[in-house]
Amino acid sequence: MAAPYEIRLIGDPVLRQRASEVTDVTGTLVQLAQDMLVTMYEAPGLGLAGPQVGIEKRIFVYDVGEGPQVVINPEIRETRGEWGYDEGCLSIPDLTFELVRPKEVHLVGYDLDGKELSIEADEILARCFQHELDHLDGVLFFERLDADDRKAAMRAMRERRLAAADLADAEVAAPNLAGGFSLR
Repeated sequence: MAAPYEIRLIGDPVLRQRASEVTDVTGTLVQLAQDMLVTMYEAPGLGLAGPQVGIEKRIFVYDVGEGPQVVINPEIRETRGEWGYDEGCLSIPDLTFELVRPKEVHLVGYDLDGKELSIEADEILARCFQHELDHLDGVLFFERLDADDRKAAMRAMRERRLAAADLADAEVAAPNLAGGFSLR
């Protein structure tokens, strides 16, 4: 099955805006969540937020190996510790950088049945929650990098855009600029 949505890339204004609260769980929202999951798996990624598919609603989907999940109107209530890990983003393809974030979080929100969620998460799941919540607030992961890494990220994106433009006629993709695990 083809992805129902195209993932919005850095430079798209929807990625810089705070998404609005979901006020009602409707059949349309349920279908959106299902379509977002298909899009996420096709990418492939571990999580995907509404703004990444052009929907300015506070909803994200994820699967860190325990099956597909949906969170509506998420909020992080508590964080603990620190954990550095290579992080990437579907909206900034093929670019990863080590980013230090809290190691543990307590996330609350709602599921598609309108039931309240309260999830204690650590490491990958905690990082996924923080990354997707950033998207809902209009923040991209490279904004959380230290000054030197942010400059390197901007340089890599600029070089990649130039390389992609040079290779567009040959229909060859720009090279992968970073290896390692990507949260996406």
